[in-house]
Amino acid sequence: MFENLCTLPLSAELFSQALHPTEPLLGVGLSTGHVQCFRLPAAERLGEDDADVSVLSDGKGTIDTIWRTRRHKGSCRTLAFSNDGSALYSAGTDYLLKHFSPTTGQVASKIAIPSTKAVPDSPSLLHVLSPQTLLLACDSGALHLLDLRDGALAASKPQQTHFPHDDFVSSITPLPPSAESTSGFSKQWISTGGTTLAVTDLRRGVLVRSDDQEDELLCTAFISGMGPKKNRDNGVVAVGTGTGVLTLWDKGAWDDQQDRVVVDPGKGGGESLDCIVQIPGDITRGKKVVVGVGDGSLRIVDLMKREVEGALRHDDIEAVVGLGFDCQGRMISGGGQTVKIWEASSLQGGGIGDDDDSSEADESDDEDDDDSDEGNIMNGNKTKRQASGDSDDDSDSDDEGIKRGKKKKRKGRTNTDLGPHGAHGVLRFKGLD
Repeated sequence: MFENLCTLPLSAELFSQALHPTEPLLGVGLSTGHVQCFRLPAAERLGEDDADVSVLSDGKGTIDTIWRTRRHKGSCRTLAFSNDGSALYSAGTDYLLKHFSPTTGQVASKIAIPSTKAVPDSPSLLHVLSPQTLLLACDSGALHLLDLRDGALAASKPQQTHFPHDDFVSSITPLPPSAESTSGFSKQWISTGGTTLAVTDLRRGVLVRSDDQEDELLCTAFISGMGPKKNRDNGVVAVGTGTGVLTLWDKGAWDDQQDRVVVDPGKGGGESLDCIVQIPGDITRGKKVVVGVGDGSLRIVDLMKREVEGALRHDDIEAVVGLGFDCQGRMISGGGQTVKIWEASSLQGGGIGDDDDSSEADESDDEDDDDSDEGNIMNGNKTKRQASGDSDDDSDSDDEGIKRGKKKKRKGRTNTDLGPHGAHGVLRFKGLD
């Protein structure tokens, strides 16, 4: 699990957040059009100070404002750092896309957001694919590819424009580069919009679009090291939906989802899953993600065991709209008018990696026969029982396992050493003859 280190109040509702790839810098875009950049303290300093760190100051272990400005006349809809962190990009409802320094906030270049219709098109998402390409998604469903090779937004006309979805693009996640790639940057990405998922190639355009999922797809994360039994290294994509269900898609099988995890159960559908991030491997050895939910909570989901492992609270009312891990391994959640900083808990029994071994055992148990299941139950495998006890969703599977164990036990009674009158007589006890 995670523990909350501090809470950072904002002056207006958060619309977007972005984290620097190599420095503890946090950029936020607000509903008032303001963009603000904070410097987070070093991880060890933040834990040392027992004072109230929710107040901005220059003291030890506090969060400092580097700069703050009203970047857009409307709201700031989206923010994105460049791959090396040397530039920050923002787009707002004033139909402008701006490029500026993350350390000073000074604008280097700006362009008008391209529009495919007679009316202006509001931005929905920015993603820096590589040092040469910036992806700009709009409410109309258009996805523009902008050239960054000159280090600035010089050309207002995009290199290419694709329409992977009929509705606004809600998420963009790059796929890992191929083994033949010389640049090391991805040339394909997954996007969601409306009720479909699509894969787009930098050169060939939209490659495939999924079937209609009859549920709004809102966020995506690529998880390596998972996949079908015969191809575990294939990778899967976790997709959050509008009804509280996390769907899993095998890479390359984009027609339809392969599995699902109910994160927020509810009659007629649960709360929306608005954002998702994978927990880094140096924090947990399993394949786990944190999902931001529309009710203001955070859910930790173990993808190997297909269950919700725990829950945290970001806000009592407002949805979580931003999630990420900074360069020092701290989780940053944003929603409403607050940003919270979380650190992996080191308490025994509450650590996020305590049941990693049992999760690996669960995966292998699924492939074993009933005899191996009996062995785990009859030999008192408490590790598995304790790990599954963290989630209410596992109660059915536990009961089934106990029933199987009892069934095996009853079968074993046929070998009992009976007395001379059979099953209706006195049992024969060794050493008492």
